[in-house]
Amino acid sequence: MKALVWNKPKDIRCEEVPDPQIEDPRDAIIKVSSCAICGSDLHLYDGFMPGMEKGDVMGHECMGEVVEVGSGAKHALKVGDRVVIPFTIFCGQCDQCRRGNFSVCERSNRNKDVSAKVFGHATAGLFGYTHLTGGYAGGQAEYIRVPFADTTHIKVPKGTLTDEQLLFLSDIFPTGWQAVVQCDPQPDDTVAIWGAGPVGQMAIRSAILLGVKQVICIDRVPERLAMAEAGGAIPINFETESVLERLGDLTGGKGPEKCIDSVGMEAHATATLDAMYDRAKQAVMLESDRPHVLREMAYVCRPAGTLSVPGVYGGLIDKFPFGMVMNKGLTIRTGQTHVNRWSDDLLRRIEEGQIDPSFVITHTASLAEGPELYKTFRDKKDGCIKVVLKP
Repeated sequence: MKALVWNKPKDIRCEEVPDPQIEDPRDAIIKVSSCAICGSDLHLYDGFMPGMEKGDVMGHECMGEVVEVGSGAKHALKVGDRVVIPFTIFCGQCDQCRRGNFSVCERSNRNKDVSAKVFGHATAGLFGYTHLTGGYAGGQAEYIRVPFADTTHIKVPKGTLTDEQLLFLSDIFPTGWQAVVQCDPQPDDTVAIWGAGPVGQMAIRSAILLGVKQVICIDRVPERLAMAEAGGAIPINFETESVLERLGDLTGGKGPEKCIDSVGMEAHATATLDAMYDRAKQAVMLESDRPHVLREMAYVCRPAGTLSVPGVYGGLIDKFPFGMVMNKGLTIRTGQTHVNRWSDDLLRRIEEGQIDPSFVITHTASLAEGPELYKTFRDKKDGCIKVVLKP
């Protein structure tokens, strides 16, 4: 089959790879009808996440049709079922899964010993996302093997909704939703969101659906800021405006109660001293992540407020003002997304017409065009906000 594979940093190729096979009774094989390139994939593309190996199949946002089911998953799936595949692989039986903490499933990471050495305890297995999270082949391919398939799926109506409406249940829609929910937003809150990429866009719509009074979005790309404004957010272009001054003006000088980092480890601020410091240290491998957004959120957030971090970080950050966080009484909530905790509610909202997540798609292409579109997406060219690929 054809798949997008990681060769080395900045080198993704569309190549022929072996077809996936059933390896465990709880497996299923999915014929991929649609997949997407995620902002988190760019951390792999740029070489900032450890644990990638030559030939690894990329991608963790996909959906399709069940074509084969292992004997242990037949109670939940049958050939012909239409499913979205959550990026978090979970067993449904361990202590964390029973608590709904699917992204830290205790059983699905087949490289848990390595993961535990890095993180203290192993996290869940993830599709297409380094050998620290299991080394599972991803979904930017014609077919994908789904481990623990009887739990790791979202069954969707056959033919009533398009792939484009449903695909983002795999990651960015529940990720944006969880980012807002874990802030515990109140109707009179101001929620400030750094990053108007796909997750930021979903966080904006989620905050609006949850009844937040004022939503603000900080970015620098005009197309992304225009999309954020269309979704109900007040845009701030950090290259032409002072973020601190604008947030002060919009909150009566008190600062936003809730701040969301939808950027992660590759913050692109360039004009501040801390951003230049981070870029220099990252260039010589003395720091893995650029945490400018985290620092700015901690500074502007209202005392007793909350910092929510759905943006991915891979390792070490430097010069983070933890004394500021402690003395202001800020709460920090983070984590990969517990996709299936939210999926039933979000599917219902799509079916009822409360939201159509396809609004974020700017490019649709074949799998063979994927490597070039990685570059387009990374460089924010051609108005690119979200890429969907059709294997």
